[in-house]
Amino acid sequence: MDPIFLTIGPIVVRWYGVLIMLGVVLGTIWTVRLARARGLDPEWILDLGIWFALAGIVGARAAYVLTSPSAYFGPGGDPLAAFAVWEGGLSIHGAVAGIIAVLAWQARKKGYDAWRYLDVLMPVMAFGIIGGRIGNFMNGTDTGGRLTDWAIGFRWPAVGTPTFGEFGRVVFGERLWVNAPPACFEAGVRLDPCVVHLTQGYGALVGVLLIGVIVWALRSARSHGGVALHAVIWYSVLRSVIEEPFRDNPLPLRLYEDVVGGVGLLTTTQVASVVIVAIGLYLLSARPDKRD
Repeated sequence: MDPIFLTIGPIVVRWYGVLIMLGVVLGTIWTVRLARARGLDPEWILDLGIWFALAGIVGARAAYVLTSPSAYFGPGGDPLAAFAVWEGGLSIHGAVAGIIAVLAWQARKKGYDAWRYLDVLMPVMAFGIIGGRIGNFMNGTDTGGRLTDWAIGFRWPAVGTPTFGEFGRVVFGERLWVNAPPACFEAGVRLDPCVVHLTQGYGALVGVLLIGVIVWALRSARSHGGVALHAVIWYSVLRSVIEEPFRDNPLPLRLYEDVVGGVGLLTTTQVASVVIVAIGLYLLSARPDKRD
């Protein structure tokens, strides 16, 4: 697709940012309703919106750059590109870490229970993931999949391929499919055909499933913080199983690789997820049993 949503003079608005913002807005609407239903202070949450946004962006970008350093600090890399957030490349783990840090700091100042507020913020995470992954697809180059011969593989269209007829031209512009995942290039030449795992779609599916996890946890979590911990644990598991094996990422622990099918284990995210799940399970068992 065309990564540009709108151009007004020198100002370029990208689909990536628009879709993440849309996801955050939808998640915030749900969060505010949950906060009111649970006797929390929704206005305080909204007042912290700018802090959450800054902490989330900084944390997300920092984590992404640290786990993908070769693109910025390796041979031929551009260190300044590490600051180009609008081009995509954000880590949900880093975003969550940044937001948790701000929440803990501000809740301590107000005397609030940070765990209870973290629970109701989980919808923002889920919808943000969905918006971000669709935005990755619009960018074309982000979170790309491996080449594959599987039947579910997505044939990446050639530049300018008409999509959705006149509707697609009006909504997405004339320059459709100008970008493609890195796997679609060999020695700088774009492959045709290029059939890849549509990992952006897999990632969006993870976000949809996470909404189901949150709905379930809101009804069954036995302690404050239980919703958030279940969400983080299940996100790590779902992403590690549904998305990461098919991402065109390095394999620091090469346990398995199928070049033809486009499957690889283990990526850095999968390794980190093992640690995150272990910590999450420990915290779940350690939290006191106290329903709202």
